[in-house]
Amino acid sequence: MEKLFIKTMVGQIRALDQFGTWSHKSDMELLSEKYVKTKEDLRNIPVIADIDEMQIKEIRLIFQALALAFEMKTGVMCSVVMEMSHEGFGRAVVIADRIVIVNKFFKDAHRYSFRTYDAFIDEGEKMLEDALAIYRTYQLQKELAC
Repeated sequence: MEKLFIKTMVGQIRALDQFGTWSHKSDMELLSEKYVKTKEDLRNIPVIADIDEMQIKEIRLIFQALALAFEMKTGVMCSVVMEMSHEGFGRAVVIADRIVIVNKFFKDAHRYSFRTYDAFIDEGEKMLEDALAIYRTYQLQKELAC
């Protein structure tokens, strides 16, 4: 069974492929190429470096996919707000209704990655489950206050 976060993540990336450059790649290959880095890969990335615009967009896609998956589950529209300095320090926030459902701080975002494809899937699904739990808690408190 395909997990909702990965389904929305793949949809977001494939939607950006205007010329079919990635059409020959499987979903796993596509996501692994963008988001999975081994320890060896990380050794080749300097600890102190500037983050480029493409890396910022790829990180933002994760939170856009998360917001879309949340919308599909709840019907509640979400907004993604992300601020990133050129040094890779920043924050990504996903807002649903009047509540922050995801709040992620970044340090050295140019090194942000996952060790395995499965770790990427698990982390995405965990973020979605946590966002849903936060929203349900908010809804319950709202109902009790009325």
